[in-house]
Amino acid sequence: MKNWTNTIIIVLCLVAAYLFFYLVLGNSGNFTDPKTGAVEMHNPQNALGMIYTGGPLVGLLLGCVLMALTYTVERFLSIKKAQGTSDMHELGKNVIEKVEAGDFNGALKKCDDHHGSLANVLKNAIERFQAVQRDAALNQDQKLSDIQRSIDESMNLETPLLERNMVILSTVASISTMIGLLGTTIGMIRAFGALGAGGTVSAQSLSIGISEALYNTAGGLAAAIISIVAYNFFTTKVDTFVYVMDETILDLMETFKIKVAAKS
Repeated sequence: MKNWTNTIIIVLCLVAAYLFFYLVLGNSGNFTDPKTGAVEMHNPQNALGMIYTGGPLVGLLLGCVLMALTYTVERFLSIKKAQGTSDMHELGKNVIEKVEAGDFNGALKKCDDHHGSLANVLKNAIERFQAVQRDAALNQDQKLSDIQRSIDESMNLETPLLERNMVILSTVASISTMIGLLGTTIGMIRAFGALGAGGTVSAQSLSIGISEALYNTAGGLAAAIISIVAYNFFTTKVDTFVYVMDETILDLMETFKIKVAAKS
């Protein structure tokens, strides 16, 4: 089911965007002439109708904006959950102090209360340390190597969760500008087509072509800006997060080395 989650979210965003495009932006009320009461789909009477004249690609760009907002919220909530219920620096300090004092149960309780990615890694490391300490068949280097391997495995499980769906934000940032450029090109083709037609130039056809170009440009830029800002923001958050985890784990390993050496 997890493999289909992103597909379902993307499809729902596109469906919602096109429903909004056709039912709200394309509502006949946006094209009803207040003087005659006639509905002219090429004669918008308000801003919503003007956006609708941008063409079907506007619906696709609305979907890109919705996807960018959806995954921005998803990443924010996921990273917030991974940070746990308290400050990570404080957690690392408290856990290392308890390990130094030999209070392993207290250290494990701190990890259980934190509910974050760092807590999961620290808990696995402490439990592995307790296991290898009781194994008389292992020498000092083997014990430390075993603990480090356990930490690496835990990090390999936690880190991808922090970076998950970041590629979707970067992809939306890239394709939305391309879709906007395509819509702009189509709109300008229509505008110049109206200029190049024989006889009197239709101001209505010309304005529709220009509107299509401009609204697609605006939609593409809006989706790209949201995605790029979110991507850079969360990339920085993840880098900082991983740095704090690495720093805390390094301090914990130094503590383990001292304790293993003392037991040898």
